[in-house]
This record gives sequence, C-alpha cells and structure tokens, in this order.
Amino acid sequence: MGQVITVAQQKGGSGKTTIAVNLAVGFAREGKSVALLDTDPQGSLGRWFMTRREAGHEDLEFSTSSAWGVSYECDKLRKNFDYVIVDTPPKVDADLRPALRESDLVIVPVAASQVDVWATEGVLDLARREKCAVMVVLNRAKAGTRVLDEVHAALAEIDADQAETVLGNRVAYAETLGQGKGVLERGKGAWTGEMAGLMGEVEAVLAKG
Repeated sequence: MGQVITVAQQKGGSGKTTIAVNLAVGFAREGKSVALLDTDPQGSLGRWFMTRREAGHEDLEFSTSSAWGVSYECDKLRKNFDYVIVDTPPKVDADLRPALRESDLVIVPVAASQVDVWATEGVLDLARREKCAVMVVLNRAKAGTRVLDEVHAALAEIDADQAETVLGNRVAYAETLGQGKGVLERGKGAWTGEMAGLMGEVEAVLAKG
C-alpha cells in the first residue's frame, strides 16, 4: 500500500508545486511509482504534468480532485503507487481536512520571511488536530542571512518540526518547473544535494510510520 504526501500552505507563492514535482521526479528516478494529485483549482501541477507529457516523459501518473474527493482518489491511487503526492490550494479551511486525514506526511513549505512563518501556523494547527506527521521545509532561502536565522528561530518558537534540508533561492527550480522537469534532470548542481537531502528526510519520516 502506497503512502500519501500532502504539500500544504495557506500563503501563495511558498513553493508547494515546486516541492511536489521535484519530490515526484526524484522518487521516480529511484524507481518508485509515483502519482500526483492536484486539488488546487489553479491547476499549476496539471500544467506542469502536461508539459512533461508533451516532452515525452511518461514516468508519472496524474489525477485531479475536488477537496472532498481526495479520500476516494487517494484510496484508489495508493493501491497502485508507492507514493501519492497531493498539491493543495493556498488556503487553510475545512476543505484541507480530507487531504490531511489521508496523509502519512504533510510538508509545509515556508519561504524565508516572517510573513510566511505567520501563514504556517494555521496549517500546523489543523495538521495537529488531524494527528498528521508534519515537516516544515524552508524554501527560496539565502544561506548565511539574518532573515534565515530569524525564520529558524520563529519556527522553533511555534514548535514546528523543521527539515534539516533547506532549499536555496535558485533559478534552476523555476526554470525546470516551466519545462515540465525536476531539477535533478538538469544535471548536477547545488540543488542535487538539496533534493537528495529532502528525499532522505521524507523517506525517514515515512519509514517510522
């Protein structure tokens, strides 16, 4: 039976779709079977997937769902895939609960700003109520900056489980997204270690059950 990873954050522009597609590509490259489930009406994940298909890549499955159809879709997909990765709309309300209930892990991307930390609290509260495992991932971060240190401290104050891996503010993530690819398909770079680190942390949490 496959495992469900939901990417959620109420603030737009946090990098939900970027993290979803790069984990999907990374796991597929390891030989895992992966399905993507888009519940965001904006449809960014679907556009990425169609761009990928048109480029000749057929290594992933894709489905869409309303918020309340998530349980059915996840139940169907986890029977046939190692991982089901769910991208959600940028909001936190009752519509997010069905996805959280199905999740083995909830990833909460946080761009390195205090505003993003504030936006994270609602997701964390909802996930805790649903007793979900949660991992906050700092995204678009600039190493060695004061704001990054402040964000780390602010997340610690709200008792957020932070991934050790921090994703840098790299053009490669945006460029490959527009091409229907993941950064690991671009060749080696600083992103190689970042994605390997994040995938390892995700697999470790999922292994604990």
